[in-house]
Parts: sequence; structure tokens; C-alpha cells
Amino acid sequence: MSKIIRLSAMNYKRLKAVEIEPDPDGNLVVVAGRNAQGKSSVLDSITAALGGVNKKTTPKPIRDGEDNAEIVLETEDLIVTRRFTKAGSTLTVSTPDGAKFPKGQAKLDDLIGKLSLDPFAFTMMDDKKQLETLLGLVDLPFDPQELEQQRKELYDQRAEIGRQGKAIGEVEVDESLPTEEQSAGELIAQIREAHDHNAELDNAMQAVEVQRVAVSTSEAEIERLEEQLKDARAQLEIDQSNHRLAQEKAAGMGGKRGTSDLEAQLATIEETNAKIRANVNAIASRDLQNKLRAEYQEYTDKINVLDETKSHGLANAKMPVDGLGFEADGVTYNGQPFRQASSAEQLRVSLAMAIALNPKMRVIRITDGSLLDDDNLQLIREMADEHDAQVWLEIVGEGDGTGIVIEDGEVANA
Repeated sequence: MSKIIRLSAMNYKRLKAVEIEPDPDGNLVVVAGRNAQGKSSVLDSITAALGGVNKKTTPKPIRDGEDNAEIVLETEDLIVTRRFTKAGSTLTVSTPDGAKFPKGQAKLDDLIGKLSLDPFAFTMMDDKKQLETLLGLVDLPFDPQELEQQRKELYDQRAEIGRQGKAIGEVEVDESLPTEEQSAGELIAQIREAHDHNAELDNAMQAVEVQRVAVSTSEAEIERLEEQLKDARAQLEIDQSNHRLAQEKAAGMGGKRGTSDLEAQLATIEETNAKIRANVNAIASRDLQNKLRAEYQEYTDKINVLDETKSHGLANAKMPVDGLGFEADGVTYNGQPFRQASSAEQLRVSLAMAIALNPKMRVIRITDGSLLDDDNLQLIREMADEHDAQVWLEIVGEGDGTGIVIEDGEVANA
């Protein structure tokens, strides 16, 4: 881990010549001074030395009236020299024993974190960028975007199933009704068969009566017509035989069949079938509702599994700050959206993010330190000590007597 052990800047922006050697036993470097004296230029020189400058961000890196400027920043491991002329700038990165790196900026880029030169940049990011930055730090056992996409698909599918179930509404089923409608044709056929049977039975009974009369007549004729006895007896035998056959047929056909029940069923068949149809539809709706409820619960269970996977992953993930987490639309802190956190909480998180993103070069700069109250200043000091990070803090004024005061581009009382 590297910290700044010496910073020298000449003619950079408002600076004339400054040389600062931070206290090796302290992690908070306070740069104080009145406005327009060069204190911001001190912190900017750190940014310029490590990250470079361009004409858009720093159109005039050289102090007015001078032809060149130089920044020398030394750490335990490196010496960074950035020189500026009217033609441009040059960079030299070497080790303390003089060995130079052929690609100096690439070496520095490997050392400095994305937020180290401005930790409050995290609070200024939009929700999506904050989430992307946090996820770049955390080793999770799942892909958050893929997990959230799966959850959204399941949620939408479950919502559609719930909508279908709600559209069906309340269903009442009459379990006493059959599921098959009655057939009017079958009833009519049964009635017609009964009528035909009864007509045939009437004919058989009429034949019996005819044969009875015929027998009586024959007997009378026998008495009167002895001469025709032989023929009459023969005819009698025939008639008796036919009579017996008619009796047997009538007996074999049974009694008359009643049709009143069938006719009553036929009269109410449409009403009955209407009830059966409605009941069959109700059964189908009930079965569909039960199926939809089962599918809805299935999707709920799948969503719960994804939520448990996410919760378990977050619980075991090493976050820069305890309480830090995320939802689909952004970073959270103690379960609430990060933007709703207090200023002290946002400061704690931002510093922790900067430190986590800057494991090699432990240098962090904070401008506008005058806007921080005593509690926040103490928080910065504690976090710098806790994580062994060197924080350069700019404030307006004379500081607390322990900082470095810049006056007219130089260290006061130097």
C-alpha cells in the first residue's frame, strides 16, 4: 500500500512553490487557507500528478506569468514527476532507486482507484452507475442482473395468472347435477316405444275379446246347427287355439307402461339441461381456478427461491460498509435507498467505496471540507485510521492549528 510521503509543486495553477511532507503517524492531511490562496491547487496537484490533466478540465495548468510548472509526488514505492510547458506535459514514473517505468500512466492507473481522487463522486452518480460501481467491488455467487431479470419474468407471469383467476370470479357448483345433458330425442323415443307397446297390447286384448265372442257364437251355433257340428267344432278348436295364443301373447307383454314421468321430464328438459350446462361450466371454472392457484403458488415459490438466493448471497458478501446492499434500481443502505441516507451515512459509504476501490494507492482527496461539521470530520479521521488511508482534506480558514496553511501559493511560515 502506498501513501504520499512528499509532495512538491512549483508554478502549478495558483501555487508558487510548496513542499509538503505529511506526518507519517497521521492519516488526515488538512490543507487550509483563505479563498484564492492556492489550497485547492495543492489537492489538484495530487490529481494532476496521478491522473493527468487535459485542456478541458485544466486549460491553464501553469501559473500566470510563468513558462513551466512541475509536480513531484513521492510515495514509499514511486516517484512521480509531471512537468508542464506551453507545448504540453511530460510524465516520469520511477522507483526510489531510479528505475523508470516505460508506461508511466499505465502504472499509475493500475494503482489509483476510480473514486480515490474524489470520493464524493459516488454520491453524485446516478442510481444505475452507483449500482454498477458497487457490484464491481462485491463478489456475489450470482449475476444480479440475470437474477433480477428472472425475478421480473416470474413476477409478470404470476401477475398474469392472478389476473386470469380474478377474472373468473366466484364459482358455485351443484354437485347433485349430472355432468352430461339429457337427450330429448331419447325421451321421445322411449315415449313412442311405450305408445307402440300399449297399442299392440290393446290390439291383443281386442283380439281376445273377439275370439271370446266367436266362441260364444260357435257354441250357440252348435246347439242350433247340429248339422254343422263337425265344421263348427273344427272352427271352435281353431278359435280356441287362436284364443290361447292371443292370451299368451297378451300375458307375455306384461301390463301397460306409464308415460307420465317421461312426459314430465320432457316438459322440463330444457330447464334441466340449462342447469346442467351452467353447472358443467362452473366445474370447469372451478378446476381452472384451482389450476391457476397452483400455478400462482408455483411462481411465488420460484420468486421466493430467487429472493432467498439473493438474500443469502448478500448476507455472505463482503460489502465495503456494513448495511450496504442493492435492489434492482439502485444501492441501498440499511434497507433504504442510498439517496435517502443522511449526509453522515453517505459520507461513510462514499469513503468506504473509495478505500475499497483503491487498495494499492491509499490516497484520497476531499474538497470543500469546510462544509463538513465536526462529527463528519471526526468520522473521516476515524475511517482514515481504521483503513490506514491517507485523506487530504481542504478547508477554508486557518485549520485547527495542526494543518498545512497555504498563503499566496506557498506554505505559510515555511
